[in-house]
Amino acid sequence: MLPFPIQKLLSPVPLPVAGRVAQASLRRMLHLHPMLFDRLGEFAGRLIVFHPTDLDLEFGVNPRQRSVRAARPGGIAGYDTRISGPLVLLLGLAEGRLDGDAEFFGRQITVEGDMETALALRNAVEDASLDFATDLAPRRGPLRQPVWTVLDWARTALLAREIAQWN
Repeated sequence: MLPFPIQKLLSPVPLPVAGRVAQASLRRMLHLHPMLFDRLGEFAGRLIVFHPTDLDLEFGVNPRQRSVRAARPGGIAGYDTRISGPLVLLLGLAEGRLDGDAEFFGRQITVEGDMETALALRNAVEDASLDFATDLAPRRGPLRQPVWTVLDWARTALLAREIAQWN
């Protein structure tokens, strides 16, 4: 779980702002990893919802349309697959830093709907070698290193905290 102060800081984020940030982040990730959704094959047209349970948001990703939208939890209907869990676990799984099977069977994350879509997504992100700190930090300029440092530190600290909590 995100620390309480971070949850409180992020909870009042208006949906349009969260949606724009999510779409810009997806666009950046797809620019750096253009083949990210290619391995989804027949599952590329599926609506996949990610619900970080420690935020008052969920995100619906349509890989074929290369789009994402933000909503309040339960606000995206008609999804094919919904993956829920603490934000740091969802990001850690996407980066391949955590074992998806262990988190699933340990009930840290839940998957609803079409499991084949979830498995295809897992295979696609495993091949992509995502690194959110590197990929989302500015590519150049004076803010590149400080932003990367903060993102990398936050990821490392939050993952360590999350792992310690469950061990």
